[in-house]
Amino acid sequence: MNTTTHEIADEIFRISTFVPEVGPMGLTFNQFLIRADEPLLFHTGPRAMFPAVRGAVAKLLPPESVRWIAFGHVESDECGSMNEWLETAPQATVAHGELGCMVSLNDLANRPPRALQHDEVIDLGGKRVRHLDTPHVPHCWEARLLFEETTRTLFCGDLFTHVGEPSPITSDDIVGPAREAEAMFHASCLTPTTGSTIRSLASLEPDVLGVMHGSSFNGACAQALQNLADVYDELLAAAAPTSMT
Repeated sequence: MNTTTHEIADEIFRISTFVPEVGPMGLTFNQFLIRADEPLLFHTGPRAMFPAVRGAVAKLLPPESVRWIAFGHVESDECGSMNEWLETAPQATVAHGELGCMVSLNDLANRPPRALQHDEVIDLGGKRVRHLDTPHVPHCWEARLLFEETTRTLFCGDLFTHVGEPSPITSDDIVGPAREAEAMFHASCLTPTTGSTIRSLASLEPDVLGVMHGSSFNGACAQALQNLADVYDELLAAAAPTSMT
């Protein structure tokens, strides 16, 4: 596995590892480091990737200086090496939504996490991240995302997942590839609020989307989110049982 690093916005870095064995074309697993007075790592990667991710972070700042550890939901590729990072960075705190802390992280994290309210902002010093509760989007009850306000970067987790080893950042279509990946993996929750939750993210008018699996995106982000919401509305409608007559 080869881990690479690219700056996708000012002082925001995509750390990416391509795993060819996942799916028909392989899949990238991405972490995002915000370099600020209080550095934040979004996604830790699984424990097996910890040495590679730590090595990539070490090229950007001392790993022990990481202050915040965050992720979208409780899943091994998002937070598998959470405790390894807590051991590496003595001042680091896991930050997640109240629900995620209550149902999982108060027990799983080796130090008490910080429970965040919806729309709560953490000032990192030079960067500001806003916590957004997004239950069941893309999946998991405790799902949440982060929006970095100074660069207008939305860390959108598993939304827009696409397979293969694409370029680090693109302005090409990512909605079509995301729909194809959904057909492969069926990973997203289809609920009556899936579309509206994604449309609420479009209202942020982000300039960059930090995608967990695939390229980051710097095209028409709000429109891409609107189009993705339409995709899930269509899938939900197609899955609805036909009424008996």
